[in-house]
Amino acid sequence: MKSFLLTLITLFSLNGIFAQSDSAKFYFKKGTDEQTARRYLVAAKYFDKAIQFDAKYTDAYIENGRVNLSMRRVAVAQTNFEKAYQLQPDNQVVIKELASLYINNRQFQQANDLAQKCKNCPEVERILAMSSYQMEDYAKAISSLEKFLVKNPGDAEATYTLGRSYLEIEDFKSAIKMYQKALTLDPTKNVWMYELALQLYNSNDYPNAKKYFLMAADAGYPKSNDFLENLGFVYINTGDVENGLKNLIIVLSRKPNNKELLNDIAQALYSAKRYEEALGYYQKLLELNPKDANSLYMAGITFQKMGQKDRGIAMCDEAIKLDPALAKNRQKKGDQFGL
Repeated sequence: MKSFLLTLITLFSLNGIFAQSDSAKFYFKKGTDEQTARRYLVAAKYFDKAIQFDAKYTDAYIENGRVNLSMRRVAVAQTNFEKAYQLQPDNQVVIKELASLYINNRQFQQANDLAQKCKNCPEVERILAMSSYQMEDYAKAISSLEKFLVKNPGDAEATYTLGRSYLEIEDFKSAIKMYQKALTLDPTKNVWMYELALQLYNSNDYPNAKKYFLMAADAGYPKSNDFLENLGFVYINTGDVENGLKNLIIVLSRKPNNKELLNDIAQALYSAKRYEEALGYYQKLLELNPKDANSLYMAGITFQKMGQKDRGIAMCDEAIKLDPALAKNRQKKGDQFGL
């Protein structure tokens, strides 16, 4: 009798398992039909139902991840792929999907780790390269990006990232080259234009720096204080003092007591031999700090340039009392001053 009862219990249990399995497959099939018809929300509900009947149904997790991706429900999709990965850690489909999700969600170490397990992923080199860059391993990023771009020369973002990697290791010549190539591939990126302009400015290539600053502005890059200040100095360094000052004065109107900017404008005007205007800015600096020896000295030099020699020399003498290091600018001949 006990043996008979045990047999019955076993049969009922098996029937229950088979019934659950059949139900899981039934709902999975309904889910794939809805998925094919692009009714993703309905499909997701059916896949959820299939998983309720079989918590180890890997294919249901995978397809549920895919339909949720189609609905841009990234977090839900990632959870499904992660459950599938727990069940089948060597499943190449799951590894590929998760690696892509991790790189897009800025989970760079996880992306890097999974990409190395992906045997047939055409984008594995890209994932490894981009995650290496984000983890600040620039040497590895450069090596991986260069290999990837040999096969995929039209990838603008990868080309830009290679440029950024060169910039991080201070290979400025290569960085500029890659930035220019990236913008050829995608001429809409105003941030890339601005970054390239800054690199050209720092390389003293002022005409091309001006070109890319203006391109960035035309493409909608915000005209922040930093942008206007950089553009102003590019204009000045290309000989267009008027447009340079126009931009710098806009910034000064927003930061009226910025001593560094006041000094820069004064120096630009002095270099352009616009002495009376320069003097106004040096005097403003002295109003902010009467013991500013450098501004007092420059004001004295400016007075001399305007023909008021005695007054200028007296101011220079006073500046040297405040800062004896300025005495090195005294010229031996005639005991005059200069810079």
